[in-house]
Amino acid sequence: MEPKPQNPNPKNRDFLIHLEAYLAKRDGVDKLLKISRYASKIILTSSVIPESLPLSRRLKSFESNVGVSRKAFRLGKFVQDVNALRLTPVSSKQELILLILAYGGEGLYYFVEQFVWLGKSGLIDKKNLNNLQKISAWCEFIGYIGSLSLKIKELRNINEDEECLLSTIEVSIIRGIGYAEEEEKLRKLRLKKLMKRLSVIQDFADGLMALADIRDGKGLLSGPLLLSSAGLLSALISTHKNWISC
Repeated sequence: MEPKPQNPNPKNRDFLIHLEAYLAKRDGVDKLLKISRYASKIILTSSVIPESLPLSRRLKSFESNVGVSRKAFRLGKFVQDVNALRLTPVSSKQELILLILAYGGEGLYYFVEQFVWLGKSGLIDKKNLNNLQKISAWCEFIGYIGSLSLKIKELRNINEDEECLLSTIEVSIIRGIGYAEEEEKLRKLRLKKLMKRLSVIQDFADGLMALADIRDGKGLLSGPLLLSSAGLLSALISTHKNWISC
C-alpha cells in the first residue's frame, strides 16, 4: 500500500490526518488515558458525585483500570532513556551528573514500572508490590530533580540568546538596516522558551505526585484534589506538546 500523503506544514494539516499521527504515538494515547484518569480522580475527590451512587463506584473502577492500562504503555520505554543518556553530548561534569539523574532516574522508573504492571495485572506475586512501587516513586522523583535542573539551565541559556537577539535587532533599527531574519529567530526562540516553561511546570506537577507516592499520600501538599489537579495539568501540557510535535 502506498504511503498516505501528508501536509508538510502542521499548521495547514488536515485535522483527522494530524489526529491519526498523534494517536499513532505511544505517548499520544498514554496522555489521553492520563487525562481520563485524573479527570475521574478530580470528580471523585471533589465529591461531585455522592459515593453512595453506583456511578461513583464505576468511576473508581474506571480510574483504577486506566491506571493499570497506562503502565502497559511503558513496556520497553526505559530504552529511550538509555539511548538519551548514551547519545546526549556532555559539556561539563555538572551536566553529566544532571543527565544521569534525569535519564537514569526516569529510565529506572520505567524499568521498575514494568514489574509493577505485571504485579497489578496478576502475572507475578503481589507480595513485593509495595516495595516495587516505593522504588519506582523514588526513581521517578530523582529523575524529575535532574530534569528540572537541566530545563532551568536551558531556560537561562535561552534568556541569554534572547537578550543577544534583541540587542542585534536594536542595533539594526538604529542603523536602518533589515532585521527580518533576526525577528524570525526571536519568534522561534520565544516559542521554544514557552514550551520549556511548560515543561518545567509539568515536571514540577509530576514531581509533586511522585513525592506524595514516596510519603504514601501523607504530609504537606499531598491532598487528593491537589494531586489530581497536578496530574491533569501535567497531562494537558504533555498532550499539547505531543500534538504540536507530530
